[in-house]
Amino acid sequence: MISDNDVLVKEYVKMMTDMIVLCATLALSLSFWVLSLVISTYSGTLHPVSPWRWLFSILVPVVLTIRALNRRSLSYSGAMGALLVGFVLTMANYSFFSSLLAFFITSSKLTRWGAAQKKKIDPDYKEGGQRNWIQVFCNGGVPTELALLYMIEVGPGEIPIDFSKQYSASWMCLSLLGAIACSAGDTWASEVGPILSPSQPKLITTWKEVPVGTNGGVTNVGLVASFLGGLAVGAAYYVTQLLLVEDLNLADPQWPIMMYGGVAGLLGSMLDSFLGAHMQYSGFDASIGKVVGYESATTQRICGKPILDNNAVNLFSSVLVALVLPGLAWGMWPR
Repeated sequence: MISDNDVLVKEYVKMMTDMIVLCATLALSLSFWVLSLVISTYSGTLHPVSPWRWLFSILVPVVLTIRALNRRSLSYSGAMGALLVGFVLTMANYSFFSSLLAFFITSSKLTRWGAAQKKKIDPDYKEGGQRNWIQVFCNGGVPTELALLYMIEVGPGEIPIDFSKQYSASWMCLSLLGAIACSAGDTWASEVGPILSPSQPKLITTWKEVPVGTNGGVTNVGLVASFLGGLAVGAAYYVTQLLLVEDLNLADPQWPIMMYGGVAGLLGSMLDSFLGAHMQYSGFDASIGKVVGYESATTQRICGKPILDNNAVNLFSSVLVALVLPGLAWGMWPR
């Protein structure tokens, strides 16, 4: 049995560790702020960043990452990647942070929901999701790059979506939102569809029924969930705009941001399914009674070829949505 002294020692060590992390975070935030002041002195195009913004951009991702580690939503490598993604997006634009946060929280909860049933379907199911650094960067790499480009273009801060006044920056904002909404839509569809759908999924390329877990299989419930996932991300972005951006009445309407997120989630999920049906191998392994992504003597092929894995498909889907959808939004955005 564990003695009372051992419990006290563990609590003391945990308290001291938390204090060290907090002090290191404060020191790192202060050093970055001083560095930004020095750079802004010698460069007229760069503006000093508030120390509170530095602190928020470092402290909040650290707290959320530690919580995700404790809840097994991230592996240790995934936590390191999430810290980088979270810092860059939070520093660039709080609307980026809120949309990323909406994606992460909802996806983590949905991944844990219905765990017993998902274990019967997915041979690679992990408790809590346990996303590693590859999964983090396949979902967050494109938004991180766009956030860096955004900071180079207009600097850290929040701006309204207005193509007539800030075309390139508005394009980057919608591109980033589309990439996050694409990931959210695919995750919501994958986590909700197999649990709630009353019917078997159908292959998106042939519309024939396939076993649950087949890459490229879609259901009506999953498609609705993908739209709602993107809508949740867009709503988080929109609410942050309302709270933090000044003079919104002088810019183009911002409410289409929510619908844009929903459409990006739906199209991203469908694109992910289309690529998965062609470029991911799916076969039914009779020895375990599940759909798998490898070939073996006991596996009967359902669809696809072993060209890409799930992470690569997610990455390609988010890139395509990020490149194409903002141009369509520009032509349809109300002025």
